[in-house]
Amino acid sequence: MTQIRSVNGKVWLAEPRATVQVRFPDGRIFEGPKGTRLAEFMDAAYEDRSVPIVAAMVGGKLRELSVPVESDCSVAPVSITAADGLRIYQRALSFLLVVAARELFPEAQIIIDHSLTLSGLYCEVQGRPPFTSQEVRLLEQRMREIVEADEPIVRRRVSVDEAREIFERQGYTDKVRLLRFRQKDHITIYELRGLCGYFYGHMVPSTGYLERFGLSQCGPGLILLFPRREAPAALPIVHDFPRLSSVFQEHHEWLELLGVGDAGGLNEAIESGRMQEVILVAEALHAQRIAEMAREISRHRARIRVVLIAGPSCSGKTTLAKRLAIQLIANGVRPLALAIDDYFVDRDATPKDQNGEYDFECLDAVDLALLNQHINDLLSGRPVLLPRYDFGTGRRTWGRKVSIRDDQVLLLEGIHGLNPALLPDLPAERAYRVYVSALTQLNLDHHNRVPTTDTRLVRRIVRDARTRGYTAQATIQRWDSVTAGERCNIFPYQESADVMFNSALVYELSVLKPFVEPLLAQIDPGTMEYVEARRLLSFLEWFLPWPADMVPDNSLLREFIGGSSLREFVL
Repeated sequence: MTQIRSVNGKVWLAEPRATVQVRFPDGRIFEGPKGTRLAEFMDAAYEDRSVPIVAAMVGGKLRELSVPVESDCSVAPVSITAADGLRIYQRALSFLLVVAARELFPEAQIIIDHSLTLSGLYCEVQGRPPFTSQEVRLLEQRMREIVEADEPIVRRRVSVDEAREIFERQGYTDKVRLLRFRQKDHITIYELRGLCGYFYGHMVPSTGYLERFGLSQCGPGLILLFPRREAPAALPIVHDFPRLSSVFQEHHEWLELLGVGDAGGLNEAIESGRMQEVILVAEALHAQRIAEMAREISRHRARIRVVLIAGPSCSGKTTLAKRLAIQLIANGVRPLALAIDDYFVDRDATPKDQNGEYDFECLDAVDLALLNQHINDLLSGRPVLLPRYDFGTGRRTWGRKVSIRDDQVLLLEGIHGLNPALLPDLPAERAYRVYVSALTQLNLDHHNRVPTTDTRLVRRIVRDARTRGYTAQATIQRWDSVTAGERCNIFPYQESADVMFNSALVYELSVLKPFVEPLLAQIDPGTMEYVEARRLLSFLEWFLPWPADMVPDNSLLREFIGGSSLREFVL
């Protein structure tokens, strides 16, 4: 062995180490042989498995636990209490369900369709009659057997041609169609018990990580249950969402009408020159639904005095309110529009969240006393001086004096519109409640769901950059707080709406893509926002781009990309 000697008292010759050291956020350092997987280090550092750790941050990048550690590094665990962690858990559970169903019921096609608010994932079953309750129990049992066996989920990097051959053999025509539009010559796939699948995003290294899940029968399909970030040790209670279910059914009908079933189908519409038809029909379907709402309000104008429009961030509330107002006028009902945001308390009186940041999403950020006084005065025929909230200074200013006639309605728009505590003295029969959001989205294929939250985030990044000068990094930084507020203040009330308006447009990601990609590319590596940007780019790469000049100037999409003819329309 070479003798180690000091060179200058501070630096000395050393033997190469066959080990690596991993430093955790609490300062602890663990050492193991080079090539040891991240999973082994996590097992050593965190013996408590009550909250599953499913990935790690290494050098500012999200890494799978199957990654071998080849050099000293700092590592932070990612559990299912983090957005990325929960997505990994959902993704792996979906793969587990697909594999178990393939083994028990090979004729069944499992389609991971959409999310059910605060509950789980709704999965459609095609190729056979709906599962019986006994078959659902057998399927869940098989999933648990695979979890108990702790089967490896193997990551493979293959050529696109090889992936196409694999998916053709397995009968995954949706994935074969999607691969036609792959820009790169390789792709990462995963294998579990001999079945291969493509999933955009990371996976857990083996099925043993997936102990918490449930399977429930739901109409002709299934609900795949998993823990929520706020309650990682428990499964949510399944609720009935009749209005939301009707929106999903309508969405399927619209996709059939448009002849676009997934991202590959939209790309084929672009390729075949059919995109103008898709855009015009999608916009006509929106217009049809808005006209139906206006007719309903008009028919009951003697009873309805207040129209409440609520929805989460970037759902399209502003444009919907204006288009509904125009349709109401066409039906002989002239509304007066108010924005709940104009009733914000001054910035220094705004409540703060647990992180000490201003909580604009909570109801106490609204001056409820003033709002209710104004509503009561207007409905009683008395004029009021409307407030205007200056988002720059964070203070209230004052606008115009208004009043309404007995045959007019108030149109009130804001995130809290469905919360019964907003207008507690208003009789329920005097209000017409509209919930608006991008309730559905075009998925990549049968197993890769694009969350509607991602659609709204992409919308917001584009809008914030255009209208507020915010970077994509700043918007993403705030997004987790925004969605946390939505889970508390908006989603629990959505089923109380008289009608739901699905603001999603089947073609929108192709139009948003050229706007958002350069913004995401500007985010510096080494940050959590960079990790999120890479994830968004990974699913956007599957959509062919489409220019915005074919989008109608009154489209809801114009609220985000600009060029709306409704921008200056004021009631």
